[in-house]
Amino acid sequence: MKKFIKRASKSLKSFRNQVITSVSLTILSVNEALADLPKMQAPSRGEGTGIMQTIKNHGYDAVILGGLLLGAYAFMKVAGSLISEFGEVQAGRKKWGDLGMLALVGAILLVVIIWLITEASKIL
Repeated sequence: MKKFIKRASKSLKSFRNQVITSVSLTILSVNEALADLPKMQAPSRGEGTGIMQTIKNHGYDAVILGGLLLGAYAFMKVAGSLISEFGEVQAGRKKWGDLGMLALVGAILLVVIIWLITEASKIL
């Protein structure tokens, strides 16, 4: 019986040491997770005098972002159209003049879209 108690006591001490070590390491490793979160960035027009002004300023930023996404989408559509037209020119179904005309119209379309987005940002 004494051997059993001795073994159990030794086992409990070992378990206690493992628990203390585990808890200590856990506490030390959690310090990184308790770091401060970064501050939220103010809108491009500033925070404003009240909550409504701040919401309007965030809305302005959202509209500008939407305009940028619209411009990127237009650019992708023009580029895709030019690539497919180039494939048709290479296959002999269309002429190089068709590709040039499509490139010219696409470039004008992109310039007009960018100009309209710029004008719209001034109105907001």
